[in-house]
Amino acid sequence: MNNFNKTLVTHFILIGFKNFHEVRIIVFINLLLIYIIIFIGNLFILCLVPIVKHLHTPMYIFLNNLSLSDVLVTSNIVPNMLRILWTENGSITVSSCTFQFYIFGSLCATECLLLAVMSYDRYLAICDPLRYSSIMTFRLCRNLVLFSWLAGFTPTFPVAICLCKLYFCHLNTIDHFFCDFAPFLELACSDISTVKMLAFAFSFIFTFFPFIIIIVSYASIINTILKIKTEKGRQKAFSTCSSHLAVVSLYYGTLFILYGVPSKKQSSDINKILSLLYTIVTPLLNPIIYSLKNQEIGRAFRKIFKNFS
Repeated sequence: MNNFNKTLVTHFILIGFKNFHEVRIIVFINLLLIYIIIFIGNLFILCLVPIVKHLHTPMYIFLNNLSLSDVLVTSNIVPNMLRILWTENGSITVSSCTFQFYIFGSLCATECLLLAVMSYDRYLAICDPLRYSSIMTFRLCRNLVLFSWLAGFTPTFPVAICLCKLYFCHLNTIDHFFCDFAPFLELACSDISTVKMLAFAFSFIFTFFPFIIIIVSYASIINTILKIKTEKGRQKAFSTCSSHLAVVSLYYGTLFILYGVPSKKQSSDINKILSLLYTIVTPLLNPIIYSLKNQEIGRAFRKIFKNFS
């Protein structure tokens, strides 16, 4: 037992982007700029929605929470990525790695639920517009937001607790830029069956079922849009959900490729690139997509800009 204790790992080494050693400063500057743009872009939506009265609707309240989720996801991962690039020291304690995974997993589940809630909101607005106001009340909107955050963070907690109880020995190198579940678990030298079962069950519930809600909602939306007789009416109806559809396609497309395809068929570099899509690219594009495609946000921005100019 004493010999076993001597080999217990207390720190992991995140390799990050080892192939970018010669250009790490350039990569660091680019990542820093992207992080700043993500922060400012999502902060813009976080500040705009509360102060503009005509944006006080369920659609924009959900968008506000999506922006908050995006800021938290990138802030959980990118600062540590920048530290690794700058110092070339990827050391992280096991407890910090577990905490990073818990925050990451919880925010992923929350974002899936928020996207599902937003699709249901668009379904009501397009397929049942006469009853929209009576169904999607402020109380229901608030409860759906609270449910998304609580349901996102609660189930991941037992998985994190199970990870805390695992033993890690001998190997301590994670070939990734953050503590993702699979590479984290590969280093364990104790039984991982329970934590794998829990993680699979929760990820199935909070990824697959929201996706089914999105598919059903958009099938009904498309069916309703096709029944609109005028082309202008169809364009107007589609424009109200095109931004959300673009975000859903990018986010879920990346998740399914990364976690749906067996890891043995993908190299670690491909996994890292795919991980960058939903940890950096999606939070970067979300405010851009919504700002460019949404006329209400555009008008609100121009109105505020005129007031300050």
